[in-house]
Amino acid sequence: QVQLVESGGGLVQPGGSLKLSCVASGPIFKIYAMGWYRQAPGKQHELLAGITSSGGIDYADSVKGRFTISRDDAKNTVYLQMNRLESEDTAVYHCTADIQSTAASDKANYWGQGTQVTVSS
Repeated sequence: QVQLVESGGGLVQPGGSLKLSCVASGPIFKIYAMGWYRQAPGKQHELLAGITSSGGIDYADSVKGRFTISRDDAKNTVYLQMNRLESEDTAVYHCTADIQSTAASDKANYWGQGTQVTVSS
């Protein structure tokens, strides 16, 4: 089955940087849009960034100028480079992707299990 697995989270000091990765695996025919969400304790999921299959990119205002999304289609991977991290960025970060599997006639939306990012001194 199609799976998304994130990595790269951890503990970082305010002002520091982290790069998250998310690899899609399984019987994949095509990957469409990919993106990153986060969920902080007691808060709703927040859409941070999205990238289409043609390279179109959009960011939430809260991360614009600090976070950069990119993708490597040869590796079925989406990245999130996070700079100038703040304590408010502490959350579980999830990747998401619209993927058509080899057994399907249309795409479906998939989520990863998430990776914890903690920004603290």
